[in-house]
Amino acid sequence: MMEAIETPGKTKIAVSTPIQVGGNVITPKQLATIASAAGRDAHIEITPFRQIYVEVPVDEKERVTEALQQAGLEVFPAGAVVKGLIACQFCKGAEDAGLATAQAIHQAIAGIATPVPIKVAYAGCALGTSEPLLKDIGIVKMKDTFSIYVGGEAKGIKAAAAELLAEGLEEGQIIPAVLKMIDFYKANAKGKEKFGKFIRRMTLEKIREAAGLAV
Repeated sequence: MMEAIETPGKTKIAVSTPIQVGGNVITPKQLATIASAAGRDAHIEITPFRQIYVEVPVDEKERVTEALQQAGLEVFPAGAVVKGLIACQFCKGAEDAGLATAQAIHQAIAGIATPVPIKVAYAGCALGTSEPLLKDIGIVKMKDTFSIYVGGEAKGIKAAAAELLAEGLEEGQIIPAVLKMIDFYKANAKGKEKFGKFIRRMTLEKIREAAGLAV
């Protein structure tokens, strides 16, 4: 998805519901709050990565953000950043599917500035309903351990499935590894190089080393 150009005097914010059991559930009250806070002339866009883009006047950004957060919504920067975590519905239950882990990952990564937008997915089991193998970074809970996949690309004629970077990881290894990968990408990407292309250029071995996952 192309990042739309902002209208002069206005800015975009990315709005989403929290990571929760049931997936991307939004209440009528929250929808009404978005419409009311943004105003009748606001440009509102539904994105494919679990966020709603709302274009608001620059001088109204703080007021709108506060109103949305009071309604239980989350607000992050739009544009070239790590998008909010794309998570499954936690159909196995909050504990078995790792809801707390997913929430922690989301808070750690969402909104980090990057050369191009990065999509990260989390699945609480091998069913992978959040399509982790089609995202830049995919995290899959496998019973009591986790696997990380990298380099997925769902769009274009060169679409590709993500490759397994590491498996059998403990919960405490996930966030540090993902943050290190993002930092490594930011420091070494060529211009607006896509994350998947960067992974293939660098090789999985170098990515494992950068993420602190080298055996």
